[in-house]
Amino acid sequence: MKFSELALYFEKIENTSSRLTITNLLADLYKKLNSSEIDKTIYLLQGRIAPLFESLEFGIAERMVGRSIISAFGIDRKTFSHYFKKIGDMGKTAEHFKREKRSADSADLSILEVFNELHRLATSSGEGSQDLKIQILTKLLRQLDPLSCRYVVRIPIGVLRLGFSDMTVLDAFSWMLKGDKSLRPVVEKAYHVRPDLGFIGKTLKEKGIKGLQHITPKVFTPIIMMRAERLSSGKEILEKIGECAVEPKYDGFRLQIHYKKIKDQKSKIKNSEVRLYSRNLEDVSYMYPDVIEGVKKEVRANEMIFEGEAIGFDPHSGTFLPFQETVQRKRKYGIEEKAKEIPLKLFAFELLYIDGKNLLREDYLKRRRILEKSIRLTGDIFKDTLLLSPEHIVKEDKKLELLFDDSLSKGLEGIIAKRLKGIYQPGARGWNWIKFKRSYSSKIEDTIDCLVMGYDFGKGKRADFGIGAFLVGVYDEKKDKFLTIAKIGTGLSDQEWRELKKRSGKFRSDKKPALYEVDKMMETDVWMKPAIVVEIKADEITRSPVHTAGRIMKSSKNGQAFQVDVPGYALRFPRLERFRDDKRPEEVTTLKELEGMYNEYTKKHG
Repeated sequence: MKFSELALYFEKIENTSSRLTITNLLADLYKKLNSSEIDKTIYLLQGRIAPLFESLEFGIAERMVGRSIISAFGIDRKTFSHYFKKIGDMGKTAEHFKREKRSADSADLSILEVFNELHRLATSSGEGSQDLKIQILTKLLRQLDPLSCRYVVRIPIGVLRLGFSDMTVLDAFSWMLKGDKSLRPVVEKAYHVRPDLGFIGKTLKEKGIKGLQHITPKVFTPIIMMRAERLSSGKEILEKIGECAVEPKYDGFRLQIHYKKIKDQKSKIKNSEVRLYSRNLEDVSYMYPDVIEGVKKEVRANEMIFEGEAIGFDPHSGTFLPFQETVQRKRKYGIEEKAKEIPLKLFAFELLYIDGKNLLREDYLKRRRILEKSIRLTGDIFKDTLLLSPEHIVKEDKKLELLFDDSLSKGLEGIIAKRLKGIYQPGARGWNWIKFKRSYSSKIEDTIDCLVMGYDFGKGKRADFGIGAFLVGVYDEKKDKFLTIAKIGTGLSDQEWRELKKRSGKFRSDKKPALYEVDKMMETDVWMKPAIVVEIKADEITRSPVHTAGRIMKSSKNGQAFQVDVPGYALRFPRLERFRDDKRPEEVTTLKELEGMYNEYTKKHG
């Protein structure tokens, strides 16, 4: 397929606010692609040239793109700057000058040709690489048609703004194959084990749906992490899952560790490679060199995928640090110095794969016992980096409550109870894991993970920040939509307002994303595409007709919603606790969870 045809799909998707329409457009596009094109095209649709978990960035700034446009179309800097400031969109600026200055060397490039050039741009490094990147983009702009120029410019600077989620892509795969979404569960199950949309698309093209039925873990491809349900007492937990394993719930960085022993055939020297992935599939290996070294020394396997929680450790007192101190380790600069100041300990608690064996379908006890044999422990907490999370098998609610209280006394969040026969369910929130945190046993002091959907401009003092209130929502898994629960205008420090505004910059959207369901009363001055997750604390969950989470509308005879029948859920006195950089948008609190929290609160307090 020619890139010019793909650009038309980009434009159609950009101009629709209907998720179903976007799904159908994607499905139609996939049908036209061959197996060598579909994976590359899917990456381009995401504004990338590789899966999210591969740390391959373009490394080209907006200023450099401007130089490419100036060079490609032979315009002066003043003319370029005037138009760009007027329109504020680098892609449309490139499109405009291409229409004005059609270059003689225009060519109808294929998707693969454009992809390969963008890949060359991203992988150029070393002396002279900046000039080479500009040259590559300049040549592409000269060769492509005006509409293609709009999108080929937006991709490397990360502002493609097509506004659909991975879940929409998965639905589109089903529509491509069967004309409906009935295959979505099979596709999604494979995606949770191998969250590489390009790989999934290519497999479907080559082998059909049967090709996904035997997908297994692959080292250095992160598995979407399992999530826990929540209950508020030991009695409820035991009634739900019976005798169970109880582990402390740490408040640190949840990491998925991929380890592989490498043997150089020439030198016969054995080495090993370790990569660390966060919950949002980001490769964060470079941030935690002490964890990397600990894993290399203390793992007993040739290949291994396991999970753990990294927590800051005070080497003077032998105690663990609160999250506020541990979080200082999440940084891009000064990593070695901070690692010496705040070393990390990694508490391993789950084993997913080892030496060619997929353990996802094995029960908890088997996974745990293999994990215990796979880590080299000295018993010296000062020397070991890799530790095993303590485990207690419990069948009495009083003992479970005592373990809960003991966990709190140590400054931890609470406990996790695991079904002894429970499997590991990638990406799922099932009753194989249940979390019991301090806040669940009181009134609604529970924290809620929310997506930042947009913001309003500030007034008065906040005019300096450029932001005065922000809209947040939860995720409805059935609809694949984000629904509103609060607009927050208080409870942030000046620094937090500035931080939110700074983070928001690269995620602005020209229109409300198709994944958002928002009442007109709650619309914002600036919309943002799904990206920023925040942890919110509130005094109470109430009901409000202007919020869409759980809201039910009455319908007229022609099916049009015209009146609120059941008000939606809303947060009373919401305030920001922290940014959750480790979570993907789809991992925010779900509507189902919110309903459970509301019902629990009303049961206790009336």
